[in-house]
Amino acid sequence: MPRISYVNGQYIRHAMAGVHIEDRGYQFADGVYEVVLIVNGNMVDESLHFRRLDRSLREIRMEMPFGLEIFKLKISELLRLNKLRNASLYIQITRGVAPRSHPVPPKTQTSVIMTVRPLALPRREWLEKGVNIVTVPDIRWKRSDIKSIALLPNVLAKDDAVRAGAFEAWQVDDCGKVTEGTSTNAWIVRDGKVITYPAENAILNGVTRQALLKIISTLGIEVEIRPFSIIEALNSDEAFLTSSTSFLIPVVDIDGKQIANGAPGPIVQKLLNAYSGHVWDA
Repeated sequence: MPRISYVNGQYIRHAMAGVHIEDRGYQFADGVYEVVLIVNGNMVDESLHFRRLDRSLREIRMEMPFGLEIFKLKISELLRLNKLRNASLYIQITRGVAPRSHPVPPKTQTSVIMTVRPLALPRREWLEKGVNIVTVPDIRWKRSDIKSIALLPNVLAKDDAVRAGAFEAWQVDDCGKVTEGTSTNAWIVRDGKVITYPAENAILNGVTRQALLKIISTLGIEVEIRPFSIIEALNSDEAFLTSSTSFLIPVVDIDGKQIANGAPGPIVQKLLNAYSGHVWDA
């Protein structure tokens, strides 16, 4: 069965889908995106995703192309055409097509594309044994809170991780503080407390991050929302990363240095179980 994608109101064979050569997303990365987990035909944390999408658009002086209910109808049809109930949904919205010029054009037709692919769950070995990561300088722009399609620094950092045989790269700012991963949020555990970077301009406020903070509040685990240094991470009791597609994965090695006993800790395992229930009960 051919894969089907959504492009500006049409459902098209994925192999034939395309955008105009002067789409501003293609030429200027002038757009935003979302990645949504779909389980049993339902979007996990739907309201959080669309609230963030709306915010990202407003921050780059754009508006939602249509309302939530229209979005849901289009997504349902895309899932039906691809015969999927468990999937990863990619939504990209750009400012549309205009002659190439840096200023924002006065009027364009917003471009909307959506794709789905079968849901790929994190490998069992990652969850049971943990993963290794490396650290890299954070060279991104100062509005990482916007889910922009301008991801070249993230791409290069992820490539550094792959070349080093690591799962992910945690980005470190000029003050030696870990901001986030290339496509994940970063967390550590010290003395029974979960620590993660504040939801400020330096990081993307991950939907899994938001959902997990709510879950943590119900488990009686203390949280500290503050920056932490790479030195503090190396000396932590536990560490982990989160994203919509990675779920929650323990980190047991940073830059070749073992974290604690080198195995996923009890708090991370407790959070993984709780978050898994949140996803599959959605």
